[in-house]
Amino acid sequence: MTAVRSTLAAALAALLVATACGSPATPSAPHPSPHAAAITTIVRDTMAQAHLRAVLVRVTVDGKEVLTRADGESMTGVPATTAMHFRNGAVAISYVATLLLRLVDEKKVALSDKLSRWLPEVPHSDQVTLGQLAQMTSGYVDYVIGNGPMNAELYRNPFRQWTTHELLSYAVDKPLLYEPGTNWNYAHTNYVLLGLALEKATGQAMPTLLSQKVLDPLGLKNTSNSFTPNIPDPVLHAFSSERRAALGIPAGTPFYEESTFWNPSWTITHGAIQTTDIYDLAASAEGIGSGRLLSHESYQRMISPQLRGKTTALSGCATCAVQNDVYTYGLGIVVSGSWLLQNPLFSGYAAVEGYLPSRKIAIAVAVTYDQDAFDASGDYTNAADTLFRKIGAEMAPDDAPPLPPAK
Repeated sequence: MTAVRSTLAAALAALLVATACGSPATPSAPHPSPHAAAITTIVRDTMAQAHLRAVLVRVTVDGKEVLTRADGESMTGVPATTAMHFRNGAVAISYVATLLLRLVDEKKVALSDKLSRWLPEVPHSDQVTLGQLAQMTSGYVDYVIGNGPMNAELYRNPFRQWTTHELLSYAVDKPLLYEPGTNWNYAHTNYVLLGLALEKATGQAMPTLLSQKVLDPLGLKNTSNSFTPNIPDPVLHAFSSERRAALGIPAGTPFYEESTFWNPSWTITHGAIQTTDIYDLAASAEGIGSGRLLSHESYQRMISPQLRGKTTALSGCATCAVQNDVYTYGLGIVVSGSWLLQNPLFSGYAAVEGYLPSRKIAIAVAVTYDQDAFDASGDYTNAADTLFRKIGAEMAPDDAPPLPPAK
């Protein structure tokens, strides 16, 4: 495994060389964080245990670097580096929610506005509010998770360019899973509809809205909208076995394919299908997690754990779930203990960006997987989430991210 030296370590090395050559005395470099060595050990141990191909990590406290490093390989013989770009997936959901709340603060929309105000042609739109879409309590069926016909097509041709109409056709015509506002289910459908509604409400395209009101104000210069499956160089490559069952690959037959450039057009509203790097991922944790773009009222709505104790699993709903201390959905953000996060997992990539407001700790993790990380069906878990929780426990042992119950 190849570790990329942090900026701090490089600066210290340069100072030692200059001193040895008789250069004028310069101020001493700051001492490395006492947490850096422990985090390095956590990363290396978890890489071995979880069969990870590459890990990118950045940890800051109040914007100051604790550690930034890359381990492993992007491709065979190509070391991973902290400059590499990858897909951020559900992290962009927090950007869309922030956009919605900024428009609420500007009194251009309200969370109580019905979807039918802008999209009357969409089934059930007169029953569902913008706030329910953002909190995923609308009751709309997901067009991805648990949706057999769509998944079959998605895995048959992972390079397909999907249109918004095609995605919604797998979901909005179906009956609502429950009365809006009475339960919760993760559904990509919600954020596709929300993006369409915000475009109608403002007369602007989502890529423009997100850039002007979220990405630019947060200084996310390496986060960009993906109009195609391309990822800016340098690229962190991903590999997957998740199509094994869909393609009927027999158990015991090796199956491991590159998934880097699978088309992500199915994931969320256009404008929020993005690539990023580990620096912007950490900046997002701090920027979104601190609520600095929002009014106090809107920020409190975003991070509210109000769904705890109010939701339940439902038969026939793959993503209906009880909200608890480990996972509670706010508005576009997950509340886990005292931490605020998003945790994408798709196409061989996994990541987490998490923030602890009381300590101003930001943690960003992105990982890719070796072949042994996938089970006999091609399934895998979010090992970035495992890393995040271990690093969080190192950084804030008395307020660590809670661990999921053992299975």
